[in-house]
Amino acid sequence: MKPELGACYYPEHWPEAMWAEDAARMIATGLTWVRIGEFAWSRMEPQPGNLQLDWLDRAIETLGSAGLKVVLGTPTATPPRWMIDKHADMLAVDEHGHPRKFGSRRHYCFSHKGYIDECSRIARIMAERYGRNPHVAAWQIDNEYGCHDTTVSYSVPSLQAFRHWLADQYGSVEALNTAWGNVFWSMEYASFDEIDLPNQTVTEPNPAHVLAFRRFSSDQVAAFNKAQVNVLRQLTDAPLLHNYMGRVLNFDHFEVGANLDIATWDSYPIGFLSDRLEDDDAHKIAFLQQGDPDMQAFHHDLYRAVGYGRWWVMEQQPGPVNWAPFNPAPLPGMVRLWSLEAVAHGAEVVSYFRWRQAPFAQEQMHAGLLTPNNRPTPALSEARQTADILSELGEVLQVQARVAILFDYASDWAWAAQPQGAGFDYFRLVFSAYRALRRAGLSVDIVSKHDISGQYDLILAPGLATIDQDLERRLQEACKLAILGPRSGAITHDFQIPDTGRPGLGALDCEVDLVETLPPTVERPVQGGGAALHWVDRLSGSAADLLSFEDGTPALKGNSGLWYLAGFPDETLWDRIILMAAEQTGLRVQTMPPGLRMRETADHVFLINYNADPVIWDRKTVPGCDVAILKRNPPGQI
Repeated sequence: MKPELGACYYPEHWPEAMWAEDAARMIATGLTWVRIGEFAWSRMEPQPGNLQLDWLDRAIETLGSAGLKVVLGTPTATPPRWMIDKHADMLAVDEHGHPRKFGSRRHYCFSHKGYIDECSRIARIMAERYGRNPHVAAWQIDNEYGCHDTTVSYSVPSLQAFRHWLADQYGSVEALNTAWGNVFWSMEYASFDEIDLPNQTVTEPNPAHVLAFRRFSSDQVAAFNKAQVNVLRQLTDAPLLHNYMGRVLNFDHFEVGANLDIATWDSYPIGFLSDRLEDDDAHKIAFLQQGDPDMQAFHHDLYRAVGYGRWWVMEQQPGPVNWAPFNPAPLPGMVRLWSLEAVAHGAEVVSYFRWRQAPFAQEQMHAGLLTPNNRPTPALSEARQTADILSELGEVLQVQARVAILFDYASDWAWAAQPQGAGFDYFRLVFSAYRALRRAGLSVDIVSKHDISGQYDLILAPGLATIDQDLERRLQEACKLAILGPRSGAITHDFQIPDTGRPGLGALDCEVDLVETLPPTVERPVQGGGAALHWVDRLSGSAADLLSFEDGTPALKGNSGLWYLAGFPDETLWDRIILMAAEQTGLRVQTMPPGLRMRETADHVFLINYNADPVIWDRKTVPGCDVAILKRNPPGQI
C-alpha cells in the first residue's frame, strides 16, 4: 500500500462548528487518517451508565464524510473521576507505597479485575455502536502502555494477582524456594500467601523475586490488552493497534503485539535526545534541533518486528514538545525528514501529534500543525510537502536486511534488577550495536528470541541474559555468524548462574571466569584500537582469541559461526568488530559520514541527512535536514 499521513485530533476540545472546517483543512494538507477518542471517557460517560455518544457520532460522521479514515481509540488510559469512587482500590501504587492519585492519566493498576471489566464494557459499547461504521477504519486500544512508569504497581490487587501467578508458574512453594535460591539469607517461604512484592526491603531484594515480578507485570499488560481485543474482535473487522513509546522496555511489546494487527509508536526525536539518550554534550548540541540520527530508526525497526511487518507512527513530533528538560524547535525540513525516514523503514501511516495545539491543561505548550488560534505552524507546510512526495513515490516495498539484532525485553528487566555496576544498561548496549551497523551503511532488522525467521549474514545478540540450547541452535541456523556478549547467557530463567557456567554455549569453548564493572572514567583498551566500557568478562577456553585487551586477556573469542564479546565496546571497537564480521561473512559495508544514514528498500535507497549542513557522499550531495531518494536501477542495486 502507498504510505499515508494523518493527525491526532480531539473534537471534544473544540466547538462543533470547527469540525467540518478542520476536516476540510486536513484533506487539503494531504492527510487521510485521523485518530480520535482515546482520552474522552468523561465526555462519553459523564456518570456511571449515563452514555453521551451523540457528539462522537457527529464527529465521526463529519470527519469521515470529508474523506478521512478514523482511528477510534478506546478511552481506557484516562478513567473518569467517578471510576475512582466506584473502584477505590484501582489506583496504581508506586514502589514507596503511595497511590498514584487522580488528576492526570494512566492512574490504574493493570491487575484490578473491576477496572478490566469496566474497560471491556466501554470497549463493547463503542464496538457495538461503531464496529461496522464505514468511517472507522482502525481501532487503537488504550494509549501508551507504560508511560509515566505505570507498568509496575505495588497495589493490593497486584499482590493478590502476583501470588496466583507464582502458584501457576511454580506449582509448589518448595519449587519456588529452590528456583529463587531462598535458602540464602533465610528467605524461604512456607506458602505462596507469605510472598510479598519486592519493594521497601532493607537492602536489595532477591533478584529472582524482582525478575519474576517484572515478568508478571508484563503479563498483566498483555492480559489487559487482550481483554479489549477479545471484545473488539467480535464486533469489528477493522485492524486493532496500540501506540507504543520510545525507550520504554517495562513490558514485552512482542507479547502484546502478537494479539494486534498493527504496531504503532510515538516518535519525538528532539524530546528523546535530551530526555532518553546518553551521549556527550557535543553530540547533543550538534543534533539539538534534529534528534539523534539513529534513535528514530531503531524504534522504526523494532516496531516493524513487534507488528510482524505492519507498523505506523501514530504520533510524530511536529514542533517543540512540552515534557523534555529542554524543548527546542525542529530545524526547517526536519518534520519532512522524520516522516520520510519512517516511510523508508516501512511505515504505512505517519500521523502528526497534534492537529491543533491545545490552549489548556498539561500539554498547552506542545506544538501542533496549527496554533491554538488556528494559524499554521511551519510543520503544516512540511506535512503538505511530504504528502506530495509520497504521492509521487508510490508504494515503498521492504526487503529483508542482511543483518539483524536480537532484542529481548526480559534481558532489560534482568540487568535492571541487578546491574552490577552503574552505567550498564541493556538498551544502551543494544543501541550502541545498532549505531555501529548504521555507521557501516547497513539496513537492520530486529528479531525476538521467539521469532528468528529468515536467513542473515550476521545477527548481534548483545546482553542476552538467558540462552538455552534451542536458542543457540536457532541463532546459528539463522545466520552465517552470530555475535553474543557481553553478559550473554549469564543467568537462568530464575536468575541463577547456569550449571553449565557462563555463557554455557555448546558450540563454543568459551568460559566467563569473572566479571568486572568499570567506572565511567575508566576503559579497558584493546590491542589495535578501541576499548571496553562499563562491563568486562574475563574469558578462558580453547576458542580462538580474535581480539585481545592490552593486558593480553581475550576481548573476543570465536569460531567460524559464533563469537563471544567480552566487553561493552566503544565506537572504535564496535566499528572494528563489524568490519571483521563483514570480512568473514562477505557482508558489504561502507563508512557513512557522521549524521548521514542510509536505508535500502526494494526499489529505492534513502539517504537521510540529520546534519544541519549539506553532506557529499558517493558523489551525491544531500542537503542539510533533508532526504535524497534514489531509484535503484535495476531494482536491488544502487
